[in-house]
Amino acid sequence: MIRLPEPVWLERRRAHERRVGQWTDPHQARKSRGEKHPVEDFLWEYYRNRPSWLRRWHPGPDVMLEGAAARDYLRWPEYQEVDGGVRLDPATFAANRRGSLAWLLGLLRATTERAPQFACYGLHEWAMVFRLQPDEIRHADWPLRFSPEETARVVESMPVRCSHFDAFRFFTAAARPLNRLQPERSTLTQFEQRGCLHANMDLYKWAFKLAPFTPSELVADCFDLARAIREIDMRASPYDLRALGYAPITIETPEGRADYEQHQRAFAEQGQPLRARLITLGERLLGT
Repeated sequence: MIRLPEPVWLERRRAHERRVGQWTDPHQARKSRGEKHPVEDFLWEYYRNRPSWLRRWHPGPDVMLEGAAARDYLRWPEYQEVDGGVRLDPATFAANRRGSLAWLLGLLRATTERAPQFACYGLHEWAMVFRLQPDEIRHADWPLRFSPEETARVVESMPVRCSHFDAFRFFTAAARPLNRLQPERSTLTQFEQRGCLHANMDLYKWAFKLAPFTPSELVADCFDLARAIREIDMRASPYDLRALGYAPITIETPEGRADYEQHQRAFAEQGQPLRARLITLGERLLGT
C-alpha cells in the first residue's frame, strides 16, 4: 500500500487537472460557441467520455490518501475509510464486470503478442467516402483533396488491409468488398494488432471504462496518445484540412506512405507500455 500525504496527493490531483485542462477547456469553449472541429471533437464524440470525467482524479488501487480532504472520495462506493486514510478497494469491482474484463485482458494480451502490420496506409478514411455523393460525406463541411472519382482511384490503386472492426464498419457498401480482411465484432481478438492506429487509440477507451480503478494519469496518457493519433489519422485522410493547420500526409504517393508508416511504427511503440499498464491493472482487479 502506497501512502500519500494530503499535500502530495492534492498536488498530483491539481497537476492532472492542469494537464487535461489543455484539452478539455478548448473543447468546451468551442462547444459553447457552436463550433465543430473534425479532428479535436472526435475523441469526445466517439468515445463518449465527458470532459468533467477526464478531469476527475483517481489514484488507482493500492494507494491510501491521507488527510481530512480524502473523505471527499467516500462519495464513490468503490472507496473505503481505513486506518490512516481513504483507499480505493479493488474488491468492489463489480462481479458482473469480471467477464468483460477477462475478455479485455485477452484482447490486450493478443494485441501485445501479435506481430504489428504497417501496410494499411490509412486507407480506412478513404474507404469511408468511397463512391459517395458529396452530400453523403461525414465531414461534409470540409473539402476533399480530390474529386470523388480521383478519390476512388486512390482506393482502388492500393490493397485495402483494414484489421479494425470499428473502422471497417464505417466503410461504404462499395468499399467493404475491397478490404482483404472482413473483421467482425466477434473476431476482435483475432484481428486486433498494434500497428493499427485505431487499436492504439482505443487504449483510451479501455482506460476510462475501468474508472475509477484506473489511475487518472494512465487515462490521461492514453488520451494524449489518442489525440496525437487522431491528428495523423485525419492528415492522412482524403479531407483537405490545411485551413485548420493540418498539412496532408499524401498516402497516394510513395513519400506519403513512408511518412505514414513512420508514424504508425512510433505509435505502436508508444502504445505498448500503456497496454502493459492496463494489463497489470486488469490482473489486479481480477486477482490473477
